[in-house]
Amino acid sequence: MASEERNLGIPLDIELLNSIQINRSALERRASSLPKRRAVKKDWQVAWMLHAIRCIDLTTLAGDDTPERVKRLAQKAVRPVRTDLLSALELDIDTIHCASVCVYHNMVETVANSVDGTPVGTCAVSTGFPAGHIPHQQKLEQIQASVAAGADEIDIVVSRASVLAGDWQALYDEVKDFRTACGPAHLKTILATGELASLKQVAQASHVCMMAGADFIKTSTGKETTNATLPVGIVMARAIRDYYERTGQKVGFKPAGGISKAKVAVAWLAMMKEELGEEWMRPNLFRIGASSLLGDIERQLEFHLSGHYSAANRHPMA
Repeated sequence: MASEERNLGIPLDIELLNSIQINRSALERRASSLPKRRAVKKDWQVAWMLHAIRCIDLTTLAGDDTPERVKRLAQKAVRPVRTDLLSALELDIDTIHCASVCVYHNMVETVANSVDGTPVGTCAVSTGFPAGHIPHQQKLEQIQASVAAGADEIDIVVSRASVLAGDWQALYDEVKDFRTACGPAHLKTILATGELASLKQVAQASHVCMMAGADFIKTSTGKETTNATLPVGIVMARAIRDYYERTGQKVGFKPAGGISKAKVAVAWLAMMKEELGEEWMRPNLFRIGASSLLGDIERQLEFHLSGHYSAANRHPMA
């Protein structure tokens, strides 16, 4: 679940947006060096992988999702690692769980009922996900319906046209309306960074969403050709840091799309540690949107214990 200290937002600051400059080559050099410098081994690697599990929004957004499949996924989020592995690692099964289960609206009630009484949250994608090409009023109605059905987190998509045109007032007003429609539910704004024109636009859109009251900023829907990349992540993390230094308000970060390997998840955690500090590595301020990552982490844990990689079918619903 996200932090109770929510981002209240601030008035739109066009002057700040116009002043943003991005050194792309420097960002790319830093991003390429990060996995090498922050490699972790053996017991430390296990600890980082277990922490990554706690930050996962376990996601299924398939056209063939059924209530039974979603119930099994929710059960996997509550008990994400096989009991025998946790016992061998001398860990309490109640300490390891995913952050939330993320689904389309029609599966929200199924998830909410399945995770009721557990620490796992219910997250819904909304506002015409993934393209966002529906009328604004329908977007608000979608959010309100998901919250009423039991969602405590809402992942919305912004109108990319506003970002591409530099219409920051339109983007600010849209996200502010979304925040109001969410009520007590926490708002994650998806920028769809792979569809934006530049890293500067990524930074500008990040700031606008935070100014409008977003609780998290998120890279991607997972449906774009290019999803979460470390250069984009660094830009967004630095926008979060700058916003915190200006306002004292903390906003979370969620990379999503293409994060399917344990070593990649560890690299994202390392980026958060270096750019924002250990506080932003916790699930209340950091999430990973993923569907297959959990399976790879579980296989890596078994390899750590046995020295052998297991078959994927030993780790169901991952």
